[in-house]
Amino acid sequence: MTALWIVVAIIVLFVIVLLARTVRIIPQARAGIVERFGKYKETLPAGLNVVVPFVDKVRYLIDLREQVVSFPPQPVITEDNLTVSIDTVIYFQVTDPIAATYEIANYIQAVEQLTMTTLRNIVGGMDLEETLTSRETINSGLRGVLDEATGKWGIRVNRVEIKGIDPPPSIKDSMEKQMRADRDKRAAILSAEGQRQSAILTAEGEKQSAILSAEGARESQILRAQADREAAILRAQGEGQAIQTVFQAIHDGQPDQSLLAYQYLQMMPKIAEGDANKVWVIPSEITKALEGLGSSIHEIAGIPKESGGPRKRVDMGASAPAVPSAGSATDRELSSANKAVEDAIAEAEHAANPGARAVPTADPTSEPMSGPTSGAAGADDVPDAPLPPTAGGDDDPGTAPTQ
Repeated sequence: MTALWIVVAIIVLFVIVLLARTVRIIPQARAGIVERFGKYKETLPAGLNVVVPFVDKVRYLIDLREQVVSFPPQPVITEDNLTVSIDTVIYFQVTDPIAATYEIANYIQAVEQLTMTTLRNIVGGMDLEETLTSRETINSGLRGVLDEATGKWGIRVNRVEIKGIDPPPSIKDSMEKQMRADRDKRAAILSAEGQRQSAILTAEGEKQSAILSAEGARESQILRAQADREAAILRAQGEGQAIQTVFQAIHDGQPDQSLLAYQYLQMMPKIAEGDANKVWVIPSEITKALEGLGSSIHEIAGIPKESGGPRKRVDMGASAPAVPSAGSATDRELSSANKAVEDAIAEAEHAANPGARAVPTADPTSEPMSGPTSGAAGADDVPDAPLPPTAGGDDDPGTAPTQ
């Protein structure tokens, strides 16, 4: 009985081992290489597969997914004899499991060695500057060479990337200094260009400001000159009209000796004004002096000796004031004129001798002067007054302040 149980156990164990060798499960994205008596028989796909036990054997299990292999830094000499370290990363995929198994012993090591030799060949024809700036060129060259060489191995190289290029420390220091100098140069150039643009804009602004100021000054001077010219013209026209008015008044008034004597007497009180005028003398022959003064002024050109009828008026324009026409004076106006002359004489005597009382005399029966008088500004007609009497006798002249 015990022997029977031992036989049954052996049979069950054999069946289990037989099933284990017959049924093979291949994972997804894998491929199993089956050999029969050491010779390739078939490739098992993913899933459940049955093989002949103790005859067929799954020798290799190939991964069909894309793989990434990073190789350690490799020293490479550039064209300018500088040694740089380059790290590479390769992305590849097995497309033919049979070729990857039987055409190359170790395809990963083969790809690594091929990458190193190809990289040295490509970088050896470049200088350091070109190597640092031509990564895309290096990647393309590596990919082309690897893809061509690994095609018979059942491998497809998808991408080759340069992970890092490390020059020697001394070259790094020199490159940093060069980069710093280049950046300082560009900063100085940009600063100089900015200053130049600022100076140009400032000069243009000052130029425009100077032009505008000059134009404003020119227009101001032109307007000021025009204003001065118009003012001078208006002043000249006003002076001309004033002269014409006075000239017309003189011709219309027909002045004579009595009028000039009267005006002279009106100016005498003003002569006595002022603190410095202490004493002034009025001679007894003032009548003769005034008569002589009137006679001498009568001879001045422009004043007629006799009133020979109506005078021709001078055309003074639209702005000239109207001059009243000459006519006969009334008795009331004559009395007023005589009274004014007497008051002027009395004021002059009082100013000459404040202690004595001057008694003015007037001849109310004297005949009025022929023709009216007219002031310089075209005032109302005033009749001529008779000559005033002298203040004091011939032997006792009055005293007046002297200057």
